[in-house]
Amino acid sequence: MLNYIKVLSNKRTIWLLLFISAFCLELTALYFQHGLGLNPCVMCIYERVALFGILFAGLIGLLAPRFTLMRLLALVFGLWGAIKGLLLSIKHLNYQLNPNPWDQCPVTVEFPNTLPLDRWFPEIFHPTGLCSEINWTFLGFTMVQWLVFIFAVYSIIFAVILLSQFLGGRIKNHRRLFH
Repeated sequence: MLNYIKVLSNKRTIWLLLFISAFCLELTALYFQHGLGLNPCVMCIYERVALFGILFAGLIGLLAPRFTLMRLLALVFGLWGAIKGLLLSIKHLNYQLNPNPWDQCPVTVEFPNTLPLDRWFPEIFHPTGLCSEINWTFLGFTMVQWLVFIFAVYSIIFAVILLSQFLGGRIKNHRRLFH
């Protein structure tokens, strides 16, 4: 099974699917913000950045999936984005489920001075909402609960693919005349 997953990770199709899934989630976030008028909070912006990490991992893997170093770089970057997003969304969910005046999300985002995304792209990375607000649900789950699920799935996928790189065995490169 791990060998099969390792073989799949050498194909551009899998990385394209990863890129498309993260891209669609980013577009959905922008639609919620600009189309439906749901203002993102600071935690939403941080979760968006983590999702961009997954998107860039898909792009790195798409560029050169057969090169082990590029594939591992993409997997590590994607796993970081997925785990960071999971931790952020769990913290965000706590803000929503247990609103306390002494435990609230920050008012402004804190990006490094060398990467001020909120100043470079304010229409994407400028927070205007409150973390404890719940303004959207689907099937009885809030947006943040869906993000916990999504980031957990991404984390599991990246972890399994990363494990397959070390435990999956060697990939045989036989040239075939017909596939």
